[in-house]
Amino acid sequence: QVQLVESGGGSVQAGGSLRLSCTASGYTGRRLWMGWFRQAVGKEREGVATIGPDGTTITSYADSVKGRFTISEGNAKNTVYLQMNRLKPTDTAIYYCAADSWAYELNPYYKYWGQGTQVTVAS
Repeated sequence: QVQLVESGGGSVQAGGSLRLSCTASGYTGRRLWMGWFRQAVGKEREGVATIGPDGTTITSYADSVKGRFTISEGNAKNTVYLQMNRLKPTDTAIYYCAADSWAYELNPYYKYWGQGTQVTVAS
């Protein structure tokens, strides 16, 4: 069974930074497409950033985070990071890691999901 474990959420002042990490375990296939989604209170889940498997270097970002967030792969297989800089109160949400063997990019069709980690940005 595939499990995604996220870490790195927390509270920060506007303008600050946080780094989220996610590791997928239990997957024996080829490397996964992985991404980060977020859901704020009263809003639908939205794609934040996604990255292709090792070697593809394909990334996608939501317009609202371009230039502030960076998604990257870790050295360990199926590990991904989200570096979030210049955070805004509007970035406050639960952030979910997602993974799939297919390239869904920012669409929420991924098969595997983490439990989420809270990010709160105070003004």
